[in-house]
Formats: sequence, structure tokens, C-alpha cells
Amino acid sequence: MQFFRLLLPGATLPGRLIACLGAALGITLTVLLCAFVPLPVADLPFLVAPLGASAVLVFAVPSSPLAQPWPVIGGNILSTLVGVAAFRLIPDMALAAGFAVGGAILAMSLLRCLHPPGGAAALTAVIGGPAVHAAGFGFALLPVGLNSLVFVLIAMLFHRATGHRYPHRPAAVSPAVTLHGADIDAALRDMHEGFDIDRADLDALLTHAERHAAARATPPR
Repeated sequence: MQFFRLLLPGATLPGRLIACLGAALGITLTVLLCAFVPLPVADLPFLVAPLGASAVLVFAVPSSPLAQPWPVIGGNILSTLVGVAAFRLIPDMALAAGFAVGGAILAMSLLRCLHPPGGAAALTAVIGGPAVHAAGFGFALLPVGLNSLVFVLIAMLFHRATGHRYPHRPAAVSPAVTLHGADIDAALRDMHEGFDIDRADLDALLTHAERHAAARATPPR
């Protein structure tokens, strides 16, 4: 059963089941609502596939910086615009696809809306077919932007109903006694890695861990 252990620290089976329910409801309601909006080009999908990946982030790891409303909405729209531009400027499909994804990562990083499904949105703009190509830059708003906005609103309502904070806000915590923010920043620089956790959440986690360690080290009276 070790193989089936939950991957994310702090994750529980009930929490994963709630995430599954949220993703199912989020996608279903987005489909039902967006299906009523007329699209500017025939044969355009009223739901884009990258939203399925957005659902994994928004419901399975709602505290992730990559899953917040601005990354979901901004990341998907911006990446689609980059993908459309790559398709129009680069005649070779393979090169256009590569530059679309790479350019989307750069654009999302600069505008602080990094969202992994954005890479898929950029790629869709390149390889999505005649209807997507005919829609041009408008594809970023309909259906990509509309899908993203409706989905985020549904996610906010669901998380509020299930007792979670979304958009995520780090819990207030008093400063650590011996561990300082500069120490965390130095450790992050030493490791040369990017972690899927907000800097303030990491600070709070280590502060709470330090309190538990101090309590364990203090002999009972």
C-alpha cells in the first residue's frame, strides 16, 4: 500500500474526495453555463481542454500560488494570446508550437500569473485546427477567458461552502523566535529549486514546526 500513499504533505483521503467532487462540479457547471454563450466562429469548442488541468490545481492544491484566480484567468488568457501570435508569425508548425509554450512561460512569469495549463492553452492555439485559427486572438476571450472566469467563480463558491479559503490567504502567525525570513530565503537560494508553496505559507509552516520542537524539548513541570 506504500505505492498508494497520498503524494502531497498534509493531504487526507477525505480532502482528496472533496477535491474530486469540486473538480467534477466545477467542470460540469462550467460546461453547462458556457454552452449558452454564442461563439464568434462555428465549430469552436465551448470548453477548452486545459481547463481540466486547471481543475486539478484549483481543487487538489488550492493553496498553491499556481492555482490562484489571477494565474488561472491571466495565465490561460495570456498564454493563448502568445500561442496565437506564434502561429501567425512562425510558418513552421513545430517551431510555432515550441515558441508558443516557451513564450507563454516567459510571459506568465513576468506578469506573475504562472499556471501550468497555460502551456496547453498556448499549444492549443497553434495546433487547435481551422476553427481555432479562424478565431485568432479572440480565441483567448471566447472560450478560453470565459471558461477560466466562470470556473474560478464556481471554485470560490465551492471552497467557501466546504470551509476553505480561496483565493488563498496565509494564516496569520507570530514571527519565529530563532528562525528568520532571511534564513528561509538563504535556504531556498542554496537548494536552487522552485517549490509549489507560497513564501508566507512556508514561513508559517516552519514557525509552527519550531513551536512544536520547542514544546517537545521543554520538560513537563
